[in-house]
Amino acid sequence: MTEQVPFTDVYVDGDIVDSVVETLESRRYVKGPRVEELEAQFAETCGVDHAVGVSSGTAALYLAMKSAGIGEGDEVLVPGHTFFATVSPVVELGADPVFVDVDPETYTMSGTDLARTAAAAEDSAAVVPVHLYGHPAEMQTVRSVADAHDLTVIEDACQAHGATYCGDPVGSLGDAACFSFYPSKNMTVAGDGGILVTDDEELARTARELRNHGRDTDGNHVRLGLNHRLDEVSAAAGLEQLSHLADWNADRAAAAGRYRDRLADVDAVQLPVERDEATHVYHLFVVQVPDRDGLRAYLDDEGVQTGIHYDPPVHLTPAMRDHLSEVPSLPETERLCTRIVSLPMHPRITDEEIDRVCEAIRGYYA
Repeated sequence: MTEQVPFTDVYVDGDIVDSVVETLESRRYVKGPRVEELEAQFAETCGVDHAVGVSSGTAALYLAMKSAGIGEGDEVLVPGHTFFATVSPVVELGADPVFVDVDPETYTMSGTDLARTAAAAEDSAAVVPVHLYGHPAEMQTVRSVADAHDLTVIEDACQAHGATYCGDPVGSLGDAACFSFYPSKNMTVAGDGGILVTDDEELARTARELRNHGRDTDGNHVRLGLNHRLDEVSAAAGLEQLSHLADWNADRAAAAGRYRDRLADVDAVQLPVERDEATHVYHLFVVQVPDRDGLRAYLDDEGVQTGIHYDPPVHLTPAMRDHLSEVPSLPETERLCTRIVSLPMHPRITDEEIDRVCEAIRGYYA
């Protein structure tokens, strides 16, 4: 049986195991020093004043929106092409998602369509640019539109740990930003986890209270909140993972470079774009092809795992169709969602594995 080229890989070494064991033996499992240390280090990585560790990237998005005052009747501008969790917190808060089409090359929110959509919106309160696949959104335009329409900017950076835009780290480009530590991400906490970052002291304080049953630092329940806490064991794993992040992102970039070299002359394959002002951290390496199902079946036979991120687009999922009073038309989003395929990508992928993937693709199109 041909050895498979795995789609992703989660790194666990002795230091991570030792840190987790030490935390388990401490008997301090929640609201302790590991979470506080991860928050401090992650805030420094993003160049912001505050970080709030939470139970998932989805929780980070929900708490960022709620802490920013998003609620019933508000409109929140979101990209058409993203994971469902970008949009579901909007609906949970009683707000209305307003979908914006995406750039056909970077797959992130189209600045042109954002400006058009924001101008037409009646009750817009926030915009959520997504740094999809690890490529930063067009933040200069996002900020310009947000300033013109008095919108809160909440970055969905769940796939973009360590990415930069115009030299500044993602996470520092909006009013708040959210990251996921799900196992497949550029760094993980060996399970579900997330973090919210911001320079806004009041927003951070509100989020800290909301993640802990609405309790303030004196233990009083001053808000209606639930439990969205990040635990100490997860934070221990996350601290060790964070120490590797820069090196792992460099390895991902090198892997992306090899893919580009090996696939540059395959006309059927549209390679991902990295804009001059952006640093792409390649959470995923996503190409477009005209016959995705055939290619994926062929690669599967060749022992190459692939994925699709994402199809159908959020506004065409059954849950969102049932929720929306009118389903929008998003031509670029809907076109690319029939063409995208994610190739194996992680920091430890070998040159030989990349060459195997590329030779299989070349063989299919030969």
